[in-house]
Amino acid sequence: MRVHLQKKAIRCFGVAESFKKGALPYSILSGVVMRADLVLDGFSFGKATLGGDDATDSILSMFRMLERKDVNVIMLGGSIISLYNIIDVDKIYTSLSIPVISVTYNVSEGLEPHLLHHFKDKDYERKLEAYKRLGERKKILLHTGKQVFIRCAGIDEDSASYIIDKFTLQGAVPEPIRIARLLSRSLLKFLTSSK
Repeated sequence: MRVHLQKKAIRCFGVAESFKKGALPYSILSGVVMRADLVLDGFSFGKATLGGDDATDSILSMFRMLERKDVNVIMLGGSIISLYNIIDVDKIYTSLSIPVISVTYNVSEGLEPHLLHHFKDKDYERKLEAYKRLGERKKILLHTGKQVFIRCAGIDEDSASYIIDKFTLQGAVPEPIRIARLLSRSLLKFLTSSK
C-alpha cells in the first residue's frame, strides 16, 4: 500500500504494551487507529506472552479484528516487547501490505548479552536469530527537538520521519503509541486489581 503523505487524514494503527512482572504471564497490547488530525477512530486489544514468540501474530490478529481497509501505516511502540518477545516487523508488512514503523527512544549497546542471560541453548539461538533479523535502528530527529530510533518495513526513512513528526505533538512519543500505552496500562491495572 502506498502512503499518501499529503493526505490530511492518514490513518495510523499504533500499538503499545504494558505488563507487570509476576502479575500476569503476558503483557496487554492495545491498538489505536488515529487519523493525522489526531481523531481517534478505533481500538483493539491483544496479549503477548512474557518471553514468548507470539507478539507478531497477536498484532496481526488485533489489526484483522478491526476489519479496516483505510489504515495507511502501522506504528509500533518498540519491536522487542514483553521481556524479549520479538516482533517480526517484516512479517507484519508482508502479511498486511501496510508499511510498518517501530519506534524506540533509548540508546542501546545491543541485546545479545541479555538474551544469553534470559534464554538458554535452542531458545537463545532462536531469539538471537529473530533479533538479528530486525537489523539496525536508524536515529531520526523530530520537529520537537527529541530523537527517536526507528526500524521500518515497506517505507523509507524520510517518509517514516515525516509520519512520526505528523503524529507527535510534543516530546518523543507519537500520539497513537502514547494513547495505546495509556489504554494498556489502564487495562492491566483493571485486570490485576480484580484478581
